[in-house]
Amino acid sequence: MSPSPKPAERTLHLAESNSTVLVFADADAASKAAADRIVRIIAQAVAARGKAILGLATGATPEKVYDDLAARVRDGGLSFRDVTTYNLDEYYPIQPLDALSYRTYMHRHLFSRVDLAPNRAHILDGTVPETFASEHAAQFDRWIDDDGGLDLQLLGIGRNGHIGFNEPLDLTVEAFAALPTRLVDLHPITKVDAVREFGSVDAVIPRALTMGVRQILGARTILMLATGPKKAAIVAEALKGPITAAVPASLLRTVADKVVWLLDEPAAAELG
Repeated sequence: MSPSPKPAERTLHLAESNSTVLVFADADAASKAAADRIVRIIAQAVAARGKAILGLATGATPEKVYDDLAARVRDGGLSFRDVTTYNLDEYYPIQPLDALSYRTYMHRHLFSRVDLAPNRAHILDGTVPETFASEHAAQFDRWIDDDGGLDLQLLGIGRNGHIGFNEPLDLTVEAFAALPTRLVDLHPITKVDAVREFGSVDAVIPRALTMGVRQILGARTILMLATGPKKAAIVAEALKGPITAAVPASLLRTVADKVVWLLDEPAAAELG
C-alpha cells in the first residue's frame, strides 16, 4: 500500500519557537504563498497609510516569488504604484550595471516587470567611496525610518544562518539585534555559496553593504522563505537551537509573533 500523500500545506508547532511555520509540498507552493502574503500586505498598508514599504531579498530562492508578482501586475491584479522598496544588500564594490550586482538582479527579476517608480526602488550603492560607506549606510537607515519602517521584510537564509549579509558574529544577542546598515566582510561559507554566480571562490567579491539587523527585526511582518534540502540543517538550528548571533536567523525568534516561515518539505526535513 502506497503512503498517503503529504498535505499541500501544514503548520508545524515547535516548542522552541512561537513563530508561524508553514510547510508546503514543494518550492513552487511555498513561493506562491509568499507572493500571496506580499500582495495582502501591500493592499493593507496602502489602505491604512497610502503606501507600502517592502524590504526585498535576492538570490535563487525569491526568483519564483518575483515571477508570481510580475505576472499579477501583467494581468492587472496588482500594482506597485504606491510601493517603495529597500533591498537587503549589495556587493561592495560593484557597478550597478555589473551582471552580478543585485541592482541588475532586481531589474531583471522584478523592477523592469512591474509599475514601480524608479525613485522608489532603493538598493545600497556599491560605487560609493569607501570613506563615505558608513555615511551612506546610515542614510539608508534614515530613509527607511523616515518612510515609517518596513511593512514587510522578505528574507532567505544562508547555510550559515545569515540574514541579508548579517554574518555570524561573536556578539551578545542584544548587540547583534542593534546592528545598523553597514559594510561587512563575507563569511567563508557565504563566499563558497557565491561560486555559483562568480565561478570561483577567488572571484567572489569579499565584502558587501547590508541592511542591519535592527531594520530587519523592526519590520511589521517578516517572511522567511527557505527551500531545498541544503537549507534543512540551518533551518532546524535557527528554529530549535539557541538564540545566538552565531546563527543570525535564530534572532527572528525574538520577534516570533510577526515572523512567518514558509518552507518546502525538503527544507523542513529536520524539524520533525
